[in-house]
Amino acid sequence: MPFDSPQHGILDDTQIQHFIRNGFVRIERAFPRDLAEKARAILWRDTGCDPNNQATWTEPVIRLGVYGQEPFVQAANTPVLRAAFDQLVGTDRWLPCTAIGTFPVRFPSLRDPGDAGWHVDMSFDWEKPDFMDWRVNVSSKGRALLMLFLFSDVNEQDAPTRIRVGSHLDVARMLKPAGEAGLTTRELVAQLPETESRTEILATGDAGTVYLCHPFLVHAAQPHRGSQPRFLAQPALIPREPLSLEHANAAYSPVEAAIRLALDYTA
Repeated sequence: MPFDSPQHGILDDTQIQHFIRNGFVRIERAFPRDLAEKARAILWRDTGCDPNNQATWTEPVIRLGVYGQEPFVQAANTPVLRAAFDQLVGTDRWLPCTAIGTFPVRFPSLRDPGDAGWHVDMSFDWEKPDFMDWRVNVSSKGRALLMLFLFSDVNEQDAPTRIRVGSHLDVARMLKPAGEAGLTTRELVAQLPETESRTEILATGDAGTVYLCHPFLVHAAQPHRGSQPRFLAQPALIPREPLSLEHANAAYSPVEAAIRLALDYTA
Protein backbone atom coordinates (compact mmCIF):
# COMPACT_ATOMS: atom_id res chain seq x y z
CA MET A 1 0.00 0.00 0.00
CA PRO A 2 1.59 3.35 -1.00
CA PHE A 3 1.88 6.09 1.60
CA ASP A 4 1.43 9.84 1.15
CA SER A 5 4.63 10.68 3.04
CA PRO A 6 8.12 11.94 2.20
CA GLN A 7 10.75 9.53 0.91
CA HIS A 8 13.24 10.85 3.45
CA GLY A 9 11.89 11.27 6.96
CA ILE A 10 12.70 10.74 10.61
CA LEU A 11 10.74 7.46 10.83
CA ASP A 12 11.90 4.29 9.11
CA ASP A 13 9.62 1.67 7.54
CA THR A 14 9.62 -0.44 10.70
CA GLN A 15 8.40 2.49 12.77
CA ILE A 16 5.71 3.32 10.22
CA GLN A 17 4.44 -0.25 10.25
CA HIS A 18 4.55 -0.25 14.06
CA PHE A 19 2.36 2.85 14.05
CA ILE A 20 -0.15 1.28 11.64
CA ARG A 21 -0.45 -2.02 13.51
CA ASN A 22 0.16 -0.98 17.12
CA GLY A 23 -1.14 2.59 17.07
CA PHE A 24 1.82 4.67 18.21
CA VAL A 25 5.47 5.51 17.70
CA ARG A 26 7.85 6.77 20.39
CA ILE A 27 10.34 9.50 19.47
CA GLU A 28 13.15 10.20 21.92
CA ARG A 29 14.67 13.71 22.03
CA ALA A 30 11.81 15.00 19.90
CA PHE A 31 12.40 18.40 21.51
CA PRO A 32 15.32 19.74 23.59
CA ARG A 33 15.46 19.17 27.33
CA ASP A 34 16.08 22.85 27.98
CA LEU A 35 12.71 23.69 26.41
CA ALA A 36 11.09 21.21 28.79
CA GLU A 37 12.78 22.96 31.73
CA LYS A 38 11.62 26.41 30.59
CA ALA A 39 8.09 25.13 30.08
CA ARG A 40 8.02 23.47 33.51
CA ALA A 41 8.96 26.74 35.18
CA ILE A 42 5.85 28.33 33.67
CA LEU A 43 3.68 25.36 34.59
CA TRP A 44 4.95 25.26 38.18
CA ARG A 45 3.95 28.91 38.57
CA ASP A 46 0.45 28.19 37.33
CA THR A 47 -0.07 25.18 39.60
CA GLY A 48 0.24 27.49 42.61
CA CYS A 49 2.53 24.89 44.19
CA ASP A 50 6.11 25.21 45.38
CA PRO A 51 8.47 22.76 43.63
CA ASN A 52 10.66 22.75 46.76
CA ASN A 53 7.86 22.21 49.29
CA GLN A 54 5.95 18.94 48.99
CA ALA A 55 3.47 20.17 51.61
CA THR A 56 2.00 22.36 48.86
CA TRP A 57 1.36 19.32 46.63
CA THR A 58 -2.10 18.72 48.02
CA GLU A 59 -3.98 17.46 44.92
CA PRO A 60 -3.32 14.26 42.95
CA VAL A 61 -3.82 16.14 39.68
CA ILE A 62 -4.03 19.80 38.62
CA ARG A 63 -5.29 20.48 35.11
CA LEU A 64 -3.77 23.41 33.26
CA GLY A 65 -4.89 24.87 29.97
CA VAL A 66 -3.38 25.48 26.57
CA TYR A 67 -0.07 27.36 26.40
CA GLY A 68 1.19 29.51 23.54
CA GLN A 69 4.43 30.79 25.02
CA GLU A 70 7.66 30.31 23.09
CA PRO A 71 9.00 27.18 24.86
CA PHE A 72 5.77 25.30 24.19
CA VAL A 73 5.43 26.34 20.55
CA GLN A 74 9.09 25.56 19.86
CA ALA A 75 8.74 22.14 21.48
CA ALA A 76 5.80 21.28 19.24
CA ASN A 77 7.46 22.42 16.01
CA THR A 78 10.91 20.90 15.96
CA PRO A 79 12.20 19.63 12.59
CA VAL A 80 12.00 16.07 13.95
CA LEU A 81 8.32 16.36 14.80
CA ARG A 82 7.35 18.20 11.64
CA ALA A 83 9.01 15.49 9.56
CA ALA A 84 7.17 12.82 11.54
CA PHE A 85 3.85 14.64 11.07
CA ASP A 86 4.46 14.65 7.32
CA GLN A 87 5.16 10.93 7.36
CA LEU A 88 2.20 9.90 9.50
CA VAL A 89 -0.47 12.35 8.33
CA GLY A 90 0.79 13.45 4.91
CA THR A 91 2.76 16.40 3.62
CA ASP A 92 0.83 19.67 3.98
CA ARG A 93 -2.15 17.78 5.43
CA TRP A 94 -1.81 19.05 9.03
CA LEU A 95 -1.82 22.44 10.73
CA PRO A 96 1.23 23.67 12.69
CA CYS A 97 0.78 23.77 16.45
CA THR A 98 0.45 27.37 17.60
CA ALA A 99 -0.12 26.31 21.22
CA ILE A 100 0.14 23.14 23.27
CA GLY A 101 -1.94 21.56 26.05
CA THR A 102 -3.84 20.51 28.02
CA PHE A 103 -1.58 19.58 30.94
CA PRO A 104 -2.83 17.14 33.59
CA VAL A 105 -0.01 17.69 36.11
CA ARG A 106 0.08 14.61 38.33
CA PHE A 107 1.52 14.68 41.85
CA PRO A 108 2.60 11.80 44.09
CA SER A 109 -0.49 10.87 46.08
CA LEU A 110 -2.30 7.95 47.67
CA ARG A 111 -5.62 9.49 46.63
CA ASP A 112 -7.52 8.30 43.56
CA PRO A 113 -7.19 11.03 40.90
CA GLY A 114 -10.71 10.21 39.72
CA ASP A 115 -9.86 10.40 36.02
CA ALA A 116 -8.08 7.12 35.31
CA GLY A 117 -10.68 5.45 33.08
CA TRP A 118 -9.90 3.98 29.66
CA HIS A 119 -10.97 6.26 26.83
CA VAL A 120 -10.36 7.64 23.35
CA ASP A 121 -9.90 11.40 22.91
CA MET A 122 -12.88 12.85 21.09
CA SER A 123 -12.32 14.96 17.98
CA PHE A 124 -15.41 17.15 17.37
CA ASP A 125 -18.42 18.73 19.07
CA TRP A 126 -15.98 20.10 21.67
CA GLU A 127 -18.23 23.15 22.07
CA LYS A 128 -20.81 21.07 23.93
CA PRO A 129 -20.59 21.71 27.69
CA ASP A 130 -20.77 18.04 28.69
CA PHE A 131 -17.67 16.18 27.49
CA MET A 132 -19.70 12.98 27.44
CA ASP A 133 -21.49 14.49 24.41
CA TRP A 134 -18.25 15.09 22.46
CA ARG A 135 -17.89 12.85 19.43
CA VAL A 136 -15.49 10.92 17.23
CA ASN A 137 -16.19 9.28 13.87
CA VAL A 138 -14.55 6.68 11.65
CA SER A 139 -12.73 9.31 9.57
CA SER A 140 -11.44 11.02 12.75
CA LYS A 141 -13.03 14.37 11.93
CA GLY A 142 -11.01 17.18 13.55
CA ARG A 143 -8.03 15.14 14.78
CA ALA A 144 -5.08 13.71 12.86
CA LEU A 145 -3.02 12.49 15.83
CA LEU A 146 -3.15 12.10 19.58
CA MET A 147 0.18 13.28 20.99
CA LEU A 148 1.80 12.77 24.38
CA PHE A 149 4.57 15.28 25.11
CA LEU A 150 6.73 14.43 28.12
CA PHE A 151 7.90 17.66 29.77
CA SER A 152 9.43 15.80 32.72
CA ASP A 153 11.21 12.48 33.12
CA VAL A 154 8.58 9.76 33.51
CA ASN A 155 9.33 6.30 34.84
CA GLU A 156 6.95 3.46 35.68
CA GLN A 157 6.07 4.98 39.07
CA ASP A 158 5.40 8.51 37.77
CA ALA A 159 1.84 7.97 36.47
CA PRO A 160 2.79 7.22 32.87
CA THR A 161 -0.13 7.07 30.46
CA ARG A 162 -1.31 3.50 29.92
CA ILE A 163 -1.77 2.41 26.30
CA ARG A 164 -3.62 -0.60 24.92
CA VAL A 165 -1.47 -1.70 21.99
CA GLY A 166 -3.42 -2.11 18.76
CA SER A 167 -6.69 -0.90 20.29
CA HIS A 168 -7.07 1.73 17.56
CA LEU A 169 -8.01 -1.10 15.20
CA ASP A 170 -10.83 -2.21 17.52
CA VAL A 171 -12.11 1.36 17.83
CA ALA A 172 -12.18 1.84 14.05
CA ARG A 173 -14.46 -1.19 13.81
CA MET A 174 -16.67 0.19 16.59
CA LEU A 175 -17.02 3.51 14.79
CA LYS A 176 -17.70 2.17 11.31
CA PRO A 177 -21.45 1.44 11.81
CA ALA A 178 -22.02 4.98 13.16
CA GLY A 179 -20.86 6.60 9.91
CA GLU A 180 -20.05 10.30 9.75
CA ALA A 181 -22.17 11.08 12.84
CA GLY A 182 -19.86 8.94 14.93
CA LEU A 183 -20.27 8.08 18.60
CA THR A 184 -20.31 10.18 21.75
CA THR A 185 -17.86 9.66 24.59
CA ARG A 186 -20.61 7.90 26.50
CA GLU A 187 -21.43 5.54 23.63
CA LEU A 188 -17.84 4.65 22.83
CA VAL A 189 -16.70 4.14 26.43
CA ALA A 190 -19.46 1.56 26.83
CA GLN A 191 -17.78 -0.54 24.13
CA LEU A 192 -14.16 -0.18 25.27
CA PRO A 193 -14.21 -3.28 27.54
CA GLU A 194 -13.85 -5.15 24.24
CA THR A 195 -10.23 -3.92 24.16
CA GLU A 196 -9.29 -5.38 27.56
CA SER A 197 -7.40 -8.30 26.01
CA ARG A 198 -4.93 -5.95 24.34
CA THR A 199 -1.36 -5.77 25.67
CA GLU A 200 -0.78 -2.75 27.89
CA ILE A 201 2.36 -0.59 27.75
CA LEU A 202 3.40 2.53 29.65
CA ALA A 203 4.35 5.85 28.03
CA THR A 204 7.63 6.34 29.89
CA GLY A 205 10.68 8.32 28.82
CA ASP A 206 12.94 11.27 29.45
CA ALA A 207 11.76 14.84 29.14
CA GLY A 208 11.65 15.64 25.44
CA THR A 209 10.14 12.28 24.47
CA VAL A 210 6.95 12.38 22.39
CA TYR A 211 4.51 9.58 21.66
CA LEU A 212 2.69 10.11 18.37
CA CYS A 213 -0.48 8.05 18.55
CA HIS A 214 -3.29 7.11 16.23
CA PRO A 215 -6.34 9.22 17.18
CA PHE A 216 -8.34 6.04 17.99
CA LEU A 217 -5.79 4.62 20.46
CA VAL A 218 -7.35 3.60 23.79
CA HIS A 219 -5.41 4.97 26.75
CA ALA A 220 -5.80 5.86 30.41
CA ALA A 221 -4.26 7.79 33.28
CA GLN A 222 -3.24 6.21 36.58
CA PRO A 223 -2.30 7.25 40.14
CA HIS A 224 1.18 8.68 40.76
CA ARG A 225 3.31 6.46 43.01
CA GLY A 226 6.66 8.16 42.35
CA SER A 227 8.41 11.08 44.03
CA GLN A 228 8.35 13.98 41.54
CA PRO A 229 5.36 15.52 39.69
CA ARG A 230 4.73 14.45 36.13
CA PHE A 231 4.33 17.15 33.48
CA LEU A 232 2.74 15.93 30.24
CA ALA A 233 0.80 17.62 27.46
CA GLN A 234 -1.77 15.79 25.36
CA PRO A 235 -2.58 18.02 22.37
CA ALA A 236 -4.23 17.01 19.12
CA LEU A 237 -2.60 17.48 15.75
CA ILE A 238 -5.30 19.16 13.68
CA PRO A 239 -5.75 18.07 10.05
CA ARG A 240 -5.55 20.70 7.33
CA GLU A 241 -7.97 18.62 5.26
CA PRO A 242 -10.27 15.75 6.25
CA LEU A 243 -8.85 12.26 6.44
CA SER A 244 -10.15 10.01 3.68
CA LEU A 245 -10.47 6.25 3.47
CA GLU A 246 -10.78 6.27 -0.31
CA HIS A 247 -8.34 8.33 -2.41
CA ALA A 248 -8.36 8.50 -6.18
CA ASN A 249 -4.58 7.96 -6.23
CA ALA A 250 -4.65 5.33 -3.44
CA ALA A 251 -1.89 7.17 -1.55
CA TYR A 252 -2.91 6.75 2.07
CA SER A 253 -1.23 8.23 5.09
CA PRO A 254 -0.36 5.74 7.84
CA VAL A 255 -3.24 7.18 9.93
CA GLU A 256 -5.65 6.36 7.11
CA ALA A 257 -3.93 3.06 6.34
CA ALA A 258 -4.47 1.87 9.91
CA ILE A 259 -8.21 2.52 9.67
CA ARG A 260 -8.35 0.77 6.33
CA LEU A 261 -6.47 -2.20 7.80
CA ALA A 262 -9.01 -2.44 10.63
CA LEU A 263 -11.94 -2.31 8.22
CA ASP A 264 -10.44 -4.81 5.73
CA TYR A 265 -10.22 -2.43 2.81
CA THR A 266 -8.38 -4.16 -0.02
CA ALA A 267 -8.27 -1.63 -2.90
